[in-house]
Parts: sequence; C-alpha cells; structure tokens
Amino acid sequence: MGRTVEAEVGPVAHGGHCVSRVEGRVVFVRHALPGELVLAEVTEDRGGGFCRADAVRVLRSSPHRVEPVCPLAAPGLCGGCDWQHATPQAQRELKAQVVAEQLRRLAGLDLAVEVEALPGGPLGWRSRVRLVVDPAGRPGLRAHRSHRVIPLAGCPISVPGALDEALTGGWRPGSELEVTADAAGRTHLRELAPARGGAAGRGRHRARQIQGGVAVQYAAGREWRIAAHGFWQVHPAAADTLATVVGEWAGARRGGRAWDLYAGVGLFASVLAEQVGPGGEVLAVESGRRAVADGEANLADLPQVTWRAGRVEQVLDQRDDRPEVVVLDPPRKGAGAAVVEAVARATPDRVVYVACDPAALARDVATFAGHGYSLARLRAFDAFPMTHHVECVALLTRD
Repeated sequence: MGRTVEAEVGPVAHGGHCVSRVEGRVVFVRHALPGELVLAEVTEDRGGGFCRADAVRVLRSSPHRVEPVCPLAAPGLCGGCDWQHATPQAQRELKAQVVAEQLRRLAGLDLAVEVEALPGGPLGWRSRVRLVVDPAGRPGLRAHRSHRVIPLAGCPISVPGALDEALTGGWRPGSELEVTADAAGRTHLRELAPARGGAAGRGRHRARQIQGGVAVQYAAGREWRIAAHGFWQVHPAAADTLATVVGEWAGARRGGRAWDLYAGVGLFASVLAEQVGPGGEVLAVESGRRAVADGEANLADLPQVTWRAGRVEQVLDQRDDRPEVVVLDPPRKGAGAAVVEAVARATPDRVVYVACDPAALARDVATFAGHGYSLARLRAFDAFPMTHHVECVALLTRD
C-alpha cells in the first residue's frame, strides 16, 4: 500500500480501470488509458495474483486523454466518475470493448459492439444523486472503494441546479441525501438519517421528505407521476430511448399476451399494452409495492395490464400461460438462472432483455442459450457518461 510502480497500461476491464502486469502480477489501474505508461500508486493489495492502483503520473499519454472537467475526478478523491480523463468518443469505445469482452468470455459470443451516445452531451445529465454526509455535516460522495466522504461544492455531471439545496451543509453526520430532478424541472430532496441510538452509516430508516416527493416524468408518449426516489432511469433521455427499442423488438401482436418482468412503474408494460390492445394481456411483475401502486395509477387507462407484486421467480412458478414476448429489466445482478429457466419454460418467441451490467447480461445470455435461445440483436447506450456504466438492450429468439 502506498508504493509506486511503473506500469505499461493494457486493455480496459469491466469496472472503470485498465489491466497492467507488473512483476508477474495483474494490476488494475484507474485514471489510466490503454497504451499509456504511468507511475501507479498501489491502493489495495490483499496478496494473491492482483492488486489495485491509481495512475498518479502519466509518463506517456494516450491521444484520447483530456483534462477532467472536475478537480475531484482524480486519484484518491471522488469515486463517482471513472473516465473524465478520456474523450467522450473514447469512453464509448472503451465501454463497447467491455461489453464485447464480457459476451465473449461469459457467453462465448464474438460480437462487434457499438455504444451509442444519448442526446444532451456528457455533462449535466445525472438526474438522481445519493449523497453522504461526513462527520462535519458536509454532503459529498465516497472515494472509490472506500467509506471516506469527499465533500462536494458541485457536480458537473448532475443536472444543473439540482444539488443546490442539498449542498448547503449542516446536515446530520451519517445521513444520506437523495436528490431527484424530474422532467418538469422540479427538484425532490429526501434525508435518510441514522436511527436514534445507531451509529452513523447504520440503520438508515428515518426518512424525511424535505422538498417535493412526487416526480413528473415523460416517456413512451405518456406523463408519469411517480415516487420521486423510486426507480426511474437516471439519464433524462434513457427511458424514452429504451422504451422505443423495446417496443420495436417486442413486436407483440394485437390481441396477444406479453410479460413485463421487473416492471418498475410499468414503462415497458405501457408499450406492450399499446401493442396488444384492449383484447390482449400484459402481466407486469414487480417486487416493490410502491412501484406497483404507482404503476396501477399511471396505467389505469390500460385495463389489459395485470399487476402482480412479488419476486419474479415466485410469481412465475404459479403461471402456466404462454406469452408471445417477455421483457426483462432485472437489477444490476441480472435475472439469474431461476428466472431465466422459468421464462424459458414458458417458451416465448422473443425475450427483450434490458441490462445495466454487461457481465450479468452475458451470464444470463449464456443461460438462455442452454434453453434454446440465441442472441439475435444488441444495442448499447452511453446512459451514464463519464462513468464505466453502460445500458444494453438484447433481443433473444427461440431457436
């Protein structure tokens, strides 16, 4: 820890770093780019075959290197961004390499991948931020792989003005602040304070809504009124973009049957419902009860949507109907073998899979392949510029 090594930087790896080899060991280097020669400071070494490091000095730079727009996007400081030191085009190319590598390694697929930019540019897009309050009452973000809080004066990737109220300071140490900027231009702020008698950072269940509470969003040709701090896409253009692609690939027939699993508030269910029409059926499954309530309220004009609150695998165990198409939008860990197997048992013609983690997507694609489903199409979107995250949509068809 703290020692420095000279490292030739190799290819990008999943997680916002690049791979190097020094003295026979793998070194995962942040703040570097492929092809660079850097002086790297070891930040984490638990023995074994690898360690982690930050590039603290660039001895030979990549032509894709730029000066970060935020002074906190630097070694040892804010962990919110991974690629501010790369051009936007280079960031998308790095993410495309990661998606392709995960599909090759975990699913045995050799695929050319392009990561597409969303409208609005690489700054000012983050509409949802969760801040942590340090012992001095100052809100900030954690350092990479650390509980240490880096106080913020602003954040260039966040929606302009969204953090103004939260960054005033004077909050209870150990609290967390949830900030949401909605499509109507309103900011919603909630404080999650430690439980009385609990240590800072533990037992956060005392929520206090300070500003707003019900967000207005627009996507798929509809206005949505939803819990401000529930799930919704972070990038302002992401929900509508994903809904468009899902609709194109789902192609549910009039009067048909479709499933929307991990439905959230029903964004994709609304698209499927318009396709199947009043004579069709859409099953929307979601474990979050507030999301289900919001979904039922927002889609009250679409009686062909039936909601089920519960874990996806448990709800599917009770089903014996056959959908024509299934839309999957699981959490970051992916759907997992049990859900994939339950979907495959229902023998849909098509599965449209929305994924925020390429490794989880690749694992589930491999599981689907074992049940007779092939990856037919893939699109990837830079829904999280400056970070290592990427959003993918995959179409799987039954062989």
